[in-house]
Amino acid sequence: MALDRDTTFTWYGHSCFEVRTPGGKVIILDPFFANPRSPRTAESIERCDLLLVTHGHFDHMGDAVALASRLRPTWPCMHEMSLWLGRRLPGGADAAIGMNKGGTFEAGGIKVTMTHADHSAGDWNPGGETTLYLGDPAGFVVEVENGFRFYFAGDTALFGDMALIRDVYAPELALLPIGDHYTMGPREAARAVELLGVQHVIPIHYGTFPILTGTPAELRSALDARGLGGVEIHAPEPGGTVS
Repeated sequence: MALDRDTTFTWYGHSCFEVRTPGGKVIILDPFFANPRSPRTAESIERCDLLLVTHGHFDHMGDAVALASRLRPTWPCMHEMSLWLGRRLPGGADAAIGMNKGGTFEAGGIKVTMTHADHSAGDWNPGGETTLYLGDPAGFVVEVENGFRFYFAGDTALFGDMALIRDVYAPELALLPIGDHYTMGPREAARAVELLGVQHVIPIHYGTFPILTGTPAELRSALDARGLGGVEIHAPEPGGTVS
């Protein structure tokens, strides 16, 4: 069953996506093109209108600064991350738009709402031995030009307030981590699908490294066990597109 919402999602491994919207915009999600499963380099990306980074871990923000410096996208992000970026990106303080959980930012007909994520967000400070903290981790609900809404969970554990995301925003598609160890695994992701009420899921954050053991097949089994056999799992190979 296709999405059939005039929006395409091309997966480049891990949590890295290129999304093309009905209005012709390009959204890049968690740009870690250096991951071992990506068939594409960050340098090959020619357009990015909107950049969304869920948190400051290297495997989500890895190529973000270089992309933003070269392509100058609109970049709404966690407040603390925007302060750090303001000292590093061309354009200074205006290079990134700081926001926080619960807020909505609109750019070019696309609405971005920042949601909760249950995870951590510190990583090594480049060139130093101190931890760099770029604000809380987050997820995003994105509404594109034709009203289609998707939920990009980022890295998160299962949390009960995913039901509020369903009630308030009603996404049709969820991009959910299933790798386990650092995020929820397939069992928890199946419960997340139930809480969110979505009929389409793209699993993310799995298979990149040996420790990320969750699989789409395990997610399918967990959904079936919950009586959610009608939910469509879209699991392309890296470089593949869901539309």
